[in-house]
Amino acid sequence: MSFWAYLLHCSDRTYYTGHTDDLEKRIGQHQQGVVRGYTYSRRPVDLVWAEEFPTRDEAKTAELKVKNWSRAKKEALIARDWARLKQASIPPSERGLRKSANIDASASLGGAPRLRSGMREHKTVSPPPAIVLVRPQLGENIGKAARAMLNFSLTDLRLVAPRDGWPNPDAGPAAAGADVVLANARIFATLAEAVADCTHIYATTVRKRGVIKPVLTPEAAATAIHADAGQSAIIFGAERSGLESDDVALAHSIITVPINPEFGSLNLAQAVILCAYEWSKGIALAQPPAVDLNPPAPNSELNGLIEQVISDLEPLGYFNSPDRKKVTLRSLRTMFTKAGWSSNDVRMMRGVVTTLRRHGKPGD
Repeated sequence: MSFWAYLLHCSDRTYYTGHTDDLEKRIGQHQQGVVRGYTYSRRPVDLVWAEEFPTRDEAKTAELKVKNWSRAKKEALIARDWARLKQASIPPSERGLRKSANIDASASLGGAPRLRSGMREHKTVSPPPAIVLVRPQLGENIGKAARAMLNFSLTDLRLVAPRDGWPNPDAGPAAAGADVVLANARIFATLAEAVADCTHIYATTVRKRGVIKPVLTPEAAATAIHADAGQSAIIFGAERSGLESDDVALAHSIITVPINPEFGSLNLAQAVILCAYEWSKGIALAQPPAVDLNPPAPNSELNGLIEQVISDLEPLGYFNSPDRKKVTLRSLRTMFTKAGWSSNDVRMMRGVVTTLRRHGKPGD
């Protein structure tokens, strides 16, 4: 008999830790509100981590251990980021001391910190995930998925038993220039063959009945992929039916997008681009150049515009009601001061007012 320690992500973004001898049944009880405890008012919940143990005592010990962890440690565990988990386990008061024990800051030289003699810097660089389309139907959708991939620097496209064969003439135009992705796409007869070289497989689907696996958002999955030195794969199902239960059974984790429950329809390329975008946050991509806004105009310039508008309105009888004049002037000044005018804006508006004064109404 097996026992499980598990971690749930609740709707209020908190975590619940528990243990059980029937993981599927217990998660269902939490989801349905049968367990009237912490999770009852925090549904829906998602299983984000679980570990199997041979005895109840070991599962209970693991539950208590994880329950007392900080949020940072729990999220490192979910992401399988062992380096981050180790760092989060160091008491804050000791982190500076441990860092200084390994690093020579060489502050007197004004240089960057150097590792002490005999130590080597080590940084894990994970390969980009493979995008696996399982039994895709339309060549146009394959092309659109390829375009979404290349937008965010993903090029490893794998196709499992495409319905209309490969290559498909409809894919090229839909790819809109992502030809390198289509040209290097690999074809496989089965999903097992397509992911044979992968160390972690993510299935994009809603939770399947009878399948209990950690459920992650695209953002959490992207964090885990960057922390994994092995080859990861994200698998997507056919346009009409999605992934089958046997496909999901090959995966280690499930990716589910938080979406409008009244309309949860995503097309294939949309699903790909969501995952690709979240992964891309961990790499350096070109950003659009920042365009600075013009600074706001000095108050003297703004007052000049306001006075000009008032002086033009007064002879036209705009402020004829003495009782309302003070309130109207205040409202007019408030309107101009909250608009965030720049000096260029003020000059342009004064030109408009001057032109209207000079020419008056048509026909005058």
